[in-house]
Amino acid sequence: MGTPEKGPKDTGKGGVDGLRIKGGTLAALLGLTVVFTSLFTMVAMDSERSLLGQTLSTFLGKFGLTSPAPTVPNMGNRAAPTEAESLKKIYEVYGLIQQNYLEEVDTQKLVDGAITGMINSLEDPYSVYMDPKSAEQFTESIHSSFQGIGAEVTMEGGKVTIVSPFKGSPAEKAGLRPNDQVVSVNGESLEGLDLYQAVLKIRGEKGTEAKLEVIRPGLKDPLTVTVVRDDIPLETVYSETIEKNGKKFGKIEVTQFSTNTGTRFKEELDKLEKDQVEGLIIDLRGNPGGLLNVVVDMGHLLVPNKGVILQVEDTSGQREVMASNFTDKKPYPITVLIDKGSASASEILAGALKENGYKVVGETSFGKGTVQNSMELGDKSQVKMTIAKWLTPSGDWIHKRGVEPTVAIEQPKYYAAAPISLEEGALKFDQNGEQIHNLQVILDGLGFPPGRTDGYFDQKTVTAVKAFQKLNNLPITGEVDEKTATQLQEQLVKKMKDPAHDLQLQAAIQVLDKETKK
Repeated sequence: MGTPEKGPKDTGKGGVDGLRIKGGTLAALLGLTVVFTSLFTMVAMDSERSLLGQTLSTFLGKFGLTSPAPTVPNMGNRAAPTEAESLKKIYEVYGLIQQNYLEEVDTQKLVDGAITGMINSLEDPYSVYMDPKSAEQFTESIHSSFQGIGAEVTMEGGKVTIVSPFKGSPAEKAGLRPNDQVVSVNGESLEGLDLYQAVLKIRGEKGTEAKLEVIRPGLKDPLTVTVVRDDIPLETVYSETIEKNGKKFGKIEVTQFSTNTGTRFKEELDKLEKDQVEGLIIDLRGNPGGLLNVVVDMGHLLVPNKGVILQVEDTSGQREVMASNFTDKKPYPITVLIDKGSASASEILAGALKENGYKVVGETSFGKGTVQNSMELGDKSQVKMTIAKWLTPSGDWIHKRGVEPTVAIEQPKYYAAAPISLEEGALKFDQNGEQIHNLQVILDGLGFPPGRTDGYFDQKTVTAVKAFQKLNNLPITGEVDEKTATQLQEQLVKKMKDPAHDLQLQAAIQVLDKETKK
């Protein structure tokens, strides 16, 4: 989820590095590109005529943020004269450094450091300062395409954390998952860096490798994930039809709320409706958010009877209600899919549809309930700052709690399996550790039960490996070498891409099937 060039607002999680699994083997997927943005739901200020644009302009005006590069700090109604006077201390320290510091000082580095320090003191992971280069990359990731690993990232507990990989991205293909924490890149620690400094370490030219050291919740030992950077196109809407019990349902997957997502969503929705679908699934799993005005536009197409889409509350507690202009109701049931990687704008849409009578299936979402605005400074750097919070139609603030599904269901354990790492050699009998646990989860998921998944490579695990090797025409050794690991990864990806094994999708289809029988 990224930020528009001028005055956009967002409700995303943190930074964007989109990715997902699409074709090929998991081994071949080891070619990621990292891109950054922040989880957010942004409101585009291009259209001041809209209610949303007017509301955002009002917020910015209160904080003195309508000018892209003010020469004198304007603190709006919240600042007292004494606060402005206290800024003199910054100039005093700046002068002392310039006059007395032993070595030559980079003036711009001092200024950037002062700004970064002020922003960091807010202790808000969604408020950040971007130098001109970082700002350009951030804007790029929202409007067109970029090079990187393709994943949304944020900063949690001082660590770069994956919010969600983008669909078909190198990150997804390499097996990165929501909540993975990236602690080093190509042997270089990310400790002490801010989000955008860290992202620049992860990003790189197409075709280059990023060897990521990753801490995954639930695993004791770090994982090593190698990603080959690539171009990350931002196609954000995918549709298909699904047959069930003689009925035809439509499914629209939205991977991010970018500038053209609303238009593309309407196009695909129109196609499905012309095809006379009897129900609709909106898949928001792994969607980290994006532009606020885009999700509101989509709400106008879906939220029935002029129902409320969301509320936006400013620092004084005043609220603006964003209501749908759709006066009717769709002639078919709608079901929404969410998971832990659904954040910000995704949660707005899921919350709006849930509270307007539709079913939500999956897992509790990420929990991002704030709105940011990106303001461009005179040198093309940007400050992205939290300026409001958004609430569900009923006034519920889901921040740090998420949207709860009406039908809760988790995916099988093998969906969270990591790529098999052979950096320390083949996996074999009598070994112990997280890599063995991961192997056992994969074997079990592919129908070769190892008898245990506690991370000890016993004789039953050997038997399971031999059975897999025999059925796949591999040397029957009972050890996992590169060829066996590649086959395991290929088959795991294939199974995960098969809709029949997607428990959450199947549950959503069942919901629609029942709804159409009423």
